[in-house]
Amino acid sequence: MKTFNYTYNNKALDTLIDFNSFKNEKNILIQIFCGDKKSILKEIATNILDNLPQAICIGSSTDGEINNSKVTTCKTVISISTFENTKLKTAFVRRKDSFSNGVDLAKELCTEDTKLLITFSDGNKTNGESFLKGIQSVNHNVMVSGGMAGDNANFRQTFISSQNQIVTNGAVGVALDSKVLKVCNAFNFNWSPIGIEHTIDKVVDNRVYQISGMKPLDFYEKYLGEYVAKALPATGIEFPLIAQRNGLPVARAVIAKHKDGSLSFAGNLYQGDIVKLGFGNVELIMNNPLESLFDTCNIKDTQSFFIYSCMARRRYMPSMVDIEIKPFSSIAPTSGFFTYGEFYHDNGNNELLNQTFTIVALSEIEDSKNDKKTSCEIQSETQPISEHARSLQALTHLIQQSSHDYNKQSKELEEGKIYAQNLVDSQKQFLKHAVHETNTPLSIIMGNIEMYEMEHGKNKHLSNIEVAMKNISSIYDDLSYLIKKNQVNEATHEINLVDFVRSRIDFFTQSAIKFKSEFNFSSQRKEMLINFNEIKLQRIVDNNLTNAIKYSLPNENIQVRMNVMNNDCHLIIESRSKQILDQQKIFEEYYREQISDQEGFGLGLNLVKRICSEENVGIQLASGENWSSFTYIFKEIK
Repeated sequence: MKTFNYTYNNKALDTLIDFNSFKNEKNILIQIFCGDKKSILKEIATNILDNLPQAICIGSSTDGEINNSKVTTCKTVISISTFENTKLKTAFVRRKDSFSNGVDLAKELCTEDTKLLITFSDGNKTNGESFLKGIQSVNHNVMVSGGMAGDNANFRQTFISSQNQIVTNGAVGVALDSKVLKVCNAFNFNWSPIGIEHTIDKVVDNRVYQISGMKPLDFYEKYLGEYVAKALPATGIEFPLIAQRNGLPVARAVIAKHKDGSLSFAGNLYQGDIVKLGFGNVELIMNNPLESLFDTCNIKDTQSFFIYSCMARRRYMPSMVDIEIKPFSSIAPTSGFFTYGEFYHDNGNNELLNQTFTIVALSEIEDSKNDKKTSCEIQSETQPISEHARSLQALTHLIQQSSHDYNKQSKELEEGKIYAQNLVDSQKQFLKHAVHETNTPLSIIMGNIEMYEMEHGKNKHLSNIEVAMKNISSIYDDLSYLIKKNQVNEATHEINLVDFVRSRIDFFTQSAIKFKSEFNFSSQRKEMLINFNEIKLQRIVDNNLTNAIKYSLPNENIQVRMNVMNNDCHLIIESRSKQILDQQKIFEEYYREQISDQEGFGLGLNLVKRICSEENVGIQLASGENWSSFTYIFKEIK
């Protein structure tokens, strides 16, 4: 195998190419990488085939061309490869469905002896990922390389060719069939994810409608600024979304912007995909890529390299892009172009890559007796880089290190969050068990008090125990409600609020007497019907009655009144007590007035407020010197 590369100079082709030297070659592959007009590709292909009618010729429009170590733009590179023991066949497909195009092309070209399928598709209409999956559905073993055509970042019209047939949509390909041809592929990504993770919420194929709750255009404006968002899709190539596909990092660059704020990407994304924004890691790109790419593949006898690299790499670092290419051209003739999406084959999977440098090494030289894979030793070159390149390298290092520090801190915060959550869960579990275990002795004590009173009557000491037990029982009910809140039966039913309040007053009457107080109960009606959950209603009433008992001044009665106003039931609990100084904080968790000499946790009124908020119960609080009044407003059943 031999390869000869030429850059078209707008002169007669026979002054550039010695066609006579190829007249006797039977297997000729010609790749035309055209950064110029469609008519130029047509003219060159026709001229070449007139001189070499036995040749197989494919071509593509570009966003930059590669001729050995030199990178050009808006030029045309002609790569002519001759083979001794490799047969060539070309075809093109033009169906509207990308997957079907892949199926048709594979059926037309792939055989048992196919070692490599080089294919180019248009860069505007073809869904590259679907196209590759179509090929894979027919033959998942054949190595695929190539890419999507470019048009110098105009994103208007790309074109491709098979022989001298030029097409603007569909795909072309050439199959390399051989028993001896050795093909080895590799890729360099070097685009690093940065920032937080985001989720693709809504997508249809390669058109994304929502990312982490935002329109994609708003997403790019938020994280990359208004200028980048307005200049999409041209600016999107430098900042792709990065996801994972079959163990490979894949970038998805913006190729189209739509009026509804959605964006189309060069390759499919899927609902639920976790992605990060990416940036070009210049430090990695500038490292000599040869050994890292082919460290498991013997390329010592390589006869040709074909490179299909992303346009973003050339545009992101135009003064340094040759650093990636030069090491290969020092070993064997190297040619290729900068694409709108690179085709890559890995372990039976065809993948559409973006932002990626892909390369194929070919040789017809027979394997040496030593089968051990060895990598080439490369002379390290020290070449000066521009101040711009140095600044870009430093900025990249800063971004990468900052991202590393951020990820480290995020991990530490996440570990701390998990630890704190485990503590909270353990505390809840402890309280749950404690409350559960408290219920049994409480029931036993209350039962024995009632039995003793039946046999021997009441006495002072037993009454004190009963009062204390009722206070503990009320606290137990609060804790039990808080712990089991999510398990509480939310069912509501009709309740006569008058009877309910009267029954709870009866329950706490002995406690009030213990604190030298009495309840004075009055109601405008005998019946006030509400639709409510009984457990929640008990928490509201009990907490207010027990608070009135605890904080009332000695020998003062507690007034409990009920009336109806505008179809609302008003429950008013008023007591002679010290003035509430901060009426806003009184309902806050753990807050207790400093003037109080009563024990407690300050949880009761917070629990009451939460229930009232959930059930739309109004609260009115009034307090003055030596008095306080709490009013709760319930909706009456009409």
